[in-house]
Amino acid sequence: MRVAIAGAGAVGRSIAGELLENGHEVLLIDKAPTAISVERVPQAEWLLADACEITSLDEAALQRCNVVIAATGDDKVNLVVSLLAKTEYGVPRVVARVNNPKNEWLFNESWGVDVAVSTPRLMSALVEEAVSVGDLVRLLRFSHGDANLVELTLPEESALAGTQVGDVEWPEDTSLVTIIRGTRVLTPTPDDSLEAGDELLFVAAQAREEQLEDLLSVRRENATG
Repeated sequence: MRVAIAGAGAVGRSIAGELLENGHEVLLIDKAPTAISVERVPQAEWLLADACEITSLDEAALQRCNVVIAATGDDKVNLVVSLLAKTEYGVPRVVARVNNPKNEWLFNESWGVDVAVSTPRLMSALVEEAVSVGDLVRLLRFSHGDANLVELTLPEESALAGTQVGDVEWPEDTSLVTIIRGTRVLTPTPDDSLEAGDELLFVAAQAREEQLEDLLSVRRENATG
């Protein structure tokens, strides 16, 4: 997979390193000469250019990229890069960094963004996840379809503890994608049973989040009467 990253700062370089370790091709783009540190990520391609300029993106051959990541520290730049990547070059997957949470509402499909990643939101979600059981935590927002990646740790008293996945009437527009049980990561099948303490990851429509939380958190004694 070929990935272009706009922004070769600490965030961009870190993402590039991870992707390279996983065998992907990576192009780092930055207009600041001081940001071009080839020795830090020597396996990547580097381009000194303004990612908001069509000529620069032509030079980067953005149309050959499977994914574009707008990872600069400027939300305006990230929005412009996302829009150009999607509308001018037809990049299938565009991921954008949100620096200011107040701007998060802008990062949607209208600006070409498929996935918006807000560091403050992720940090707060991780804090919530660490201290809360039975509460739904939103980890990531997907622009298409108004869906989110959400997590809930199944409480001991949940009526669904011991229930098979296939026997649960999940809300519409909701998909259980992963069960984390201790150190194991499970791809759920209808025959798998839910256990108290399981971390459950869902992709769910935002309108269904409250319904999903109610379903998972209902206490045993309330389930029968």
